Order: sequence, then structure tokens, then C-alpha cells
Amino acid sequence: MNEDQAARDRRTALLRAARRRRAEALAAEQAGVMSRLQLYAAHVTRAEVRANVRADRWQRIGQQSVAVFTGDLPREAMEWAAVFEAGPRAFLDGASSLIAGGLNKFGVDRIRVSVPRGARVRRGRGLDIRQTRRWAADDPAPGTGVPRSRNEVAAVRGALWARSDKQAALLMTMAVQQGMVTAEQLGKQMLRVKRDKRRVFLQQLVLDLLGGIRSLGELDVARECRRRGLPEPTRQVLRKGRRGTYYLDVYWEGWGLVVEVDGIHHSWAQNVVGDALRHNDVALQGDTVLRLPLLGLRVAPDDFFEQIELALVAAGWSRSDTAA
Repeated sequence: MNEDQAARDRRTALLRAARRRRAEALAAEQAGVMSRLQLYAAHVTRAEVRANVRADRWQRIGQQSVAVFTGDLPREAMEWAAVFEAGPRAFLDGASSLIAGGLNKFGVDRIRVSVPRGARVRRGRGLDIRQTRRWAADDPAPGTGVPRSRNEVAAVRGALWARSDKQAALLMTMAVQQGMVTAEQLGKQMLRVKRDKRRVFLQQLVLDLLGGIRSLGELDVARECRRRGLPEPTRQVLRKGRRGTYYLDVYWEGWGLVVEVDGIHHSWAQNVVGDALRHNDVALQGDTVLRLPLLGLRVAPDDFFEQIELALVAAGWSRSDTAA
């Protein structure tokens, strides 16, 4: 090899190394992941991508993504790869979008990505890439980071796509509790939902989250008692306590049973102490106090009404009394 050829080879190697470093610097803003199109735009050739993968410096993720590192892939890297696999107009959606935005203590098996109708849908391990008729250009959240839907869009869609009503209610409630979205934003977003088997259920849940009509949960309790053959309670009973007057949500006076119907606002810090003091005050006067979260009324009514019946029976009620 002559000196000129050796010099050209050194120069080529330096240029390749420079392109690799530039690509790795760009990828640092995307959890170390770049799409193939981004790599080619950075003047990294297909041959160089293959060479870096063979040299165990980089690793392929699916068909369209490359991680400029080796080893385990963190979730954020998988989120970027999922969007790249889905195409230029794709974004994280549903629960996956909320998790990327900071939702805690809610897990999903697959990363959900939405694409518009007509877009090509690729398959990939751990990915759930789907066309959606609800896709809109203003759905993605503004700013930098992995493309994902706005929190209110993600919460509603995630609830619509959930495996069960219980999971749907949990996702929406956690998003509100963790300050990612307001109940008002959820209400506005629900107006976009024209047809869905879970639409009425979620509308009721949003009313609960809003604090809605105060008597909503109490009316539901009374209706369920009639349906289940339990005695119908009195609602909004005025009671005088050591700290003033207050209302009991649901009361069976003849059996000394109180059920407090708790909306989401009862879990907020400013209400916890007052609720506890009122609960204790009622208990000290000799009544049994049960708590029924509105979320529980939506997703586990049988369990809570079984407890109500047990409390009534313990206080002396029997089904023969209602039958008579």
C-alpha cells in the first residue's frame, strides 16, 4: 500500500469516526436511539450502520431504529424506537403516553403508538401500533421529548382501550390524583367520544372526579339497595357533633349504620383530617361507619354492598324484614 492510499484510508477512518460521534451526540437527546432516516441525514451510510452493529458498538431495534449503545434498553429508549417504527406521524398514546409523561405506579405490557388511518402498521415485539379514527394533528403534546399525546387525550384514550372498567377507572383517577390532568380537561376531551361501549361509564366517572352533583353517588346507593333487596336509607341526614353540624351521606337509622360516599376530593390532603374527625365523631356516638368510594361503586359494587349487608345483619336486620 503506497503512502497516498494509506493517507486516504486514515482520512476515511477519521471521517467515519467523526460521523459516528456526531450521530451518538444527536442520539443523546433521544435516549440514545436514532431512526435510520436520521442516521442517513447525518451522513452515516448504510454500510457504516452495519459495521457499527457488527462491531458491537450499536444495536438494531426493529426495522427502523438503531441504539448507539449496547446492552439493556431502558424504557425511554424503547419509547423512541416504538415511535420510529410506527412512522413520521406516530406518537405514544394512551397509558404509554401518560407513563412517558411521568405517571407513577401504573404498568403496561406493550407500548401503545397511534398512527392515522391509512398509515403503514409494522409489528414489533413489545409494541402495539394501531391506526385510530380519533387521530388528530393537534393531539401530540407540545415541546421536546418523545412524541406523545397530550395528557387529557392519553387519559381518555387509555381508559377507552383498557382491558376492564376497573383498569379504565384506575388510569383516569391516577392521572387526576397525580396532577397530570384536571377533571375539567377530561370532561372536555370526553365530548369527542361519540361512540364507545365504555362512554357512559367514563362520563359517570368524570362526574365523580369533578365532584359533580353531590347526590349522584347517594342516589346510586339508594337505587342499588332497592335492586338488591336491602332497606332503602335516608340521604343527607343532619347530625350535630362536638365540632358543629354536618350531613351524613347515607343513614340507616334503625340499624345505626352510616355509609360515607367518597368522591376523589376526599383523598385530597386538605380534606383527610376533617373527614377522619367526622368519621370518629359519628363512631363515638355509637353508629357503625362504612366508607364507599365512588370509584368502588363503579368497579367493585358487589364487594361494598356485601359489607353493607353484613353490617345491617349484625345490627339485627334480616331479609325477612324487607320481604314483610
